[in-house]
Amino acid sequence: MNNQKQQKPTLTGQRFKTRKRDEKERFDPTQFQESIVQGLNQTGTDLEAVAKFLDASGAKLDYRRYAETLFDILVAGGMLAPGGTLSDDMTRTEFCLFTAQEDLETMQAYAQVFNKLIRRYKYLEKGFEEEIKKLLLFLKGFTESERNKLAMLTGILLANGNISASILSSLFNENLVKEGVSAAFAVKLFKSWINEKDINSVAASLRKVGMDNRLMELFPANKRSCEHFSKYFTDAGLKELSDFARNQQSIGARKELQKELQEQMSRGDPQKEIIAFTREEMKKANLSEQAMIGIIWTSVMSSVEWNKKEELVTEQAIKHLKQYSPLLKAFTSQGLSELSLLLKIQEYCYDNIHFMKAFQKIVVLLYKADVLSEEAILKWYTEAHLAKGKSVFLEQMKKFVEWLKNAEEESESDEEEAD
Repeated sequence: MNNQKQQKPTLTGQRFKTRKRDEKERFDPTQFQESIVQGLNQTGTDLEAVAKFLDASGAKLDYRRYAETLFDILVAGGMLAPGGTLSDDMTRTEFCLFTAQEDLETMQAYAQVFNKLIRRYKYLEKGFEEEIKKLLLFLKGFTESERNKLAMLTGILLANGNISASILSSLFNENLVKEGVSAAFAVKLFKSWINEKDINSVAASLRKVGMDNRLMELFPANKRSCEHFSKYFTDAGLKELSDFARNQQSIGARKELQKELQEQMSRGDPQKEIIAFTREEMKKANLSEQAMIGIIWTSVMSSVEWNKKEELVTEQAIKHLKQYSPLLKAFTSQGLSELSLLLKIQEYCYDNIHFMKAFQKIVVLLYKADVLSEEAILKWYTEAHLAKGKSVFLEQMKKFVEWLKNAEEESESDEEEAD
């Protein structure tokens, strides 16, 4: 028993030493680099041959362990030292992305090489994304031509879905931003991305990773305004991107405004103050009354905890909306605003199932409170309603609409008699 106990540490120690020594050998990239460089020197500028060579080499070489070395060589011709300079003591090749022709067609061909490689060896996906992030941080170490090629390639890779738009966070590095490197790189990148797809696809990718509201960070703090962003990218031929950023800022401003209004209502601030504040903000953000009434409706309906029981929620809603009808009335001075409000009410009642039966009662209340006119209600009923819950809401409104039409006819008849 004692002998066995004494032997165990000795055996474990021996195995541990061997494993450590093996690991040290495996982590030496020299041989790996030489094999890749030799292969690339043989294939030269024939990118089809490069792709085939990389495909075959994955079976013999340890791509998983040397992913960073592999990507460094394909991009820069050799292993990169911190900052982006090539390591002097290593073999390098003249056949790489940085020495290729600086045009979109060549960059698309290079993107295909990376695409084939990653599709063949899926485990390289994460390492490749990390490599792009690193290369973006090294931009100052590259020449302008190398940056341009990398920007075009990155735009194409983003369009193809080979990498996530989260890599753009590297461009927000303070030193790159301060010297204008980030913004200049972004111009080339977005041009090639939009060339491959369109602005809607680009916008969707940015939103997916929360980058849609961070593009201003490409500029130093003193230039971080929508006006500067818009002028810079419009002058560079990217008006679509400028418009997108302006729209994002507008959406952000609306969300903030809605949140503030909601808080004012929850605190029970006087409506006169809320109306004055809203008018001021509406002017500042250059919002139309139609846009404003939508924000107000959302704020009004979000400022209260609704009852979960259908039979009680209608009563609660009527009481709540009666209280805020002066606020709604202040921002429905135009027919289009009234129609916008009606569509918001329809959408809300459809999306919140407990309110399905409350629609007609809400509309009648707002009609009596002079928020909605009969013209707006009739227009909504006959042609301007949404498809959401259409049959249910039109049926609910049928009797009231008939009453409105009769009242209108009687009014016209009385006017004729008076004449």
